[in-house]
Amino acid sequence: MLEISNLEVVYNDVILVLRGLSIPVPDGEVVALLGSNGAGKTTTARAVTGLLGVHEGDVTKGSITWKGQDITHAPPASIVKSGISQVMEGRRCFGELTVDENLATGAFTNRANQKESYDRVMELFPRLAERRDQLAGYMSGGEQQMLAIGRALMSGPELLIMDEPSLGLAPLLVQQVRDVIKEINATGTSILLIEQNAMMALSIANTGYIMENGKIVMDGDAQKLLADDDVKEFYLGLHGNDEDDEDAGRKSFKDVKHYKRKKKWAS
Repeated sequence: MLEISNLEVVYNDVILVLRGLSIPVPDGEVVALLGSNGAGKTTTARAVTGLLGVHEGDVTKGSITWKGQDITHAPPASIVKSGISQVMEGRRCFGELTVDENLATGAFTNRANQKESYDRVMELFPRLAERRDQLAGYMSGGEQQMLAIGRALMSGPELLIMDEPSLGLAPLLVQQVRDVIKEINATGTSILLIEQNAMMALSIANTGYIMENGKIVMDGDAQKLLADDDVKEFYLGLHGNDEDDEDAGRKSFKDVKHYKRKKKWAS
């Protein structure tokens, strides 16, 4: 189990990004971490995988434990070896390497089980099997996303952190990514799913956490969050259209309700 406890992260010794963040990721579950750009989602992923230093960031308070071991300041290589892997935002494939060569880089810490992991990736992504010798830089965005996920799986992770896996993809490809995430989780891999696409993420998650300005403002069962009025209005954008109301009194009442929800959300 991953446990993020009261975490604070500062960039360049000045910019406070995470403000007492606490998130558990139970074994075998999908946990959705939602929020707009700048909320601190990617910083959370960097903190868990040990990549903060690359971006001049540092954990100044709190802790991250994985299977009972403190990994707050552990080097990235040891974190991967311990069973955590990340699919970075923006795919980050090696454009001048082939599909097979990209996948091989993901197996650096898992040489003993490389063939088993490779077969699993090819089963999940038949498209990659067709393009084994294709240079990644000439593949479509959807194919590159498949490759990025496949490369992360090559290390045989127990926990997979996925940062915006649906970003920039067509709706059909988003659905395919959703199905793949479900399939990966069905084999026992825990997943921390970092997304702006709340509808997709909450539809497959067990628990959801919503971030604003580096802290959690709402959390709970994923299905309950999908049905919550605050989430619908302020995150999914599903709220009433006041312009259609002809009754001035009714419109005023709706405005009051909107204000109360906004005040509650921001508190």
